[in-house]
Amino acid sequence: MHTKKIIACLAAAAIYACGPVKNNKATITADITDLKDTVVYLSTPVADSAKTDTIAVKDGKFTWTGEISEPVKVYLMFPTRYVELFAENADITITGHADSLTDLKISGSATHDEYVAFQASLKHITDQERQLYGKYQEAQKNDTAKAAWEEQIAELRNQRRAETMQYIATHPKSPVSVARLADMAIMGEYKQLDSLYKLLDVSAQQTGTGKRLGDRIAILKKSAIGEPMIDFSQPDVNGKPVKLSDFKGKYVLLDFWASWCGPCRAENPNVLKAYNNYKDKNFTVVGVSLDDDGEKWHKAIEEDGMPWIQLSDLKGFRNEVAKQYGIQAIPSTFLLDPQGIIIAKDLRGEALHKKLAELLN
Repeated sequence: MHTKKIIACLAAAAIYACGPVKNNKATITADITDLKDTVVYLSTPVADSAKTDTIAVKDGKFTWTGEISEPVKVYLMFPTRYVELFAENADITITGHADSLTDLKISGSATHDEYVAFQASLKHITDQERQLYGKYQEAQKNDTAKAAWEEQIAELRNQRRAETMQYIATHPKSPVSVARLADMAIMGEYKQLDSLYKLLDVSAQQTGTGKRLGDRIAILKKSAIGEPMIDFSQPDVNGKPVKLSDFKGKYVLLDFWASWCGPCRAENPNVLKAYNNYKDKNFTVVGVSLDDDGEKWHKAIEEDGMPWIQLSDLKGFRNEVAKQYGIQAIPSTFLLDPQGIIIAKDLRGEALHKKLAELLN
């Protein structure tokens, strides 16, 4: 018995000598004052999708435990908003007040601490953006004010993008860099994204998020500026198949939108203005809707007075063309030349009119 005790002690000592045993579970414990909700949801990435767990809440307190293979950005979803945080296999605590969910204090995750520091480094830009968004309605009163507002917002976005790119370049192993690049890839341009991806350390590229990002960038190569748009066919509002190649010989704005998309509906009058200005100058618009309800799709077309061809397979974000080109957010547009080559992407507001004037006037 004495010998067995000695062996057990030696084994324990050996384990201790090798360092503390790593936590193989992630735990999130929250205490949010005046939170009245009975459940919240936690969304974590799994392969090409996401897993959503329902978490019971009692008196503003809740706990979630699970295994996370690598530091990863997750979404804690409340009824009126969501909160981003970086989870890892550690004990994470969340405290704060239900009236200010954006200011929750999150501790215990070293990766999240890094993310908070990065966000703080952008505060001088995001504060200016917030002020400008507060002036949006006023800027819509005339075209000059609207154009000036759009230029200011574009400049601030460019500054934020430049600082993000610098961060990625100087933190090639960081999960925050991988996540920021993945965010940029939602609507980014292939060449820039590909060059940034190549700056990541191999260890970052081989994480689950890194591999998904690599696959995403490969898809974006198909829809890069300078590439030919691959032909497709989808039903129009009457169910008749229409091919994109039917419009070869014209400049085409291929517009991905949906009836439920507020920014899309807000941009439709601008697209209509462009259509009316240039429809007699070898230009047209082809709409591809990510609706899944035909009645709502037809109603939106009528309400917004869109006279151009509208196509949809009514599969929502599973629309075959959207999947083929990796459309993850709308509105999303491609401007094609008469040979079907992509010459510009995601032109909105005054930028659309400026480009068309350059090409067609």
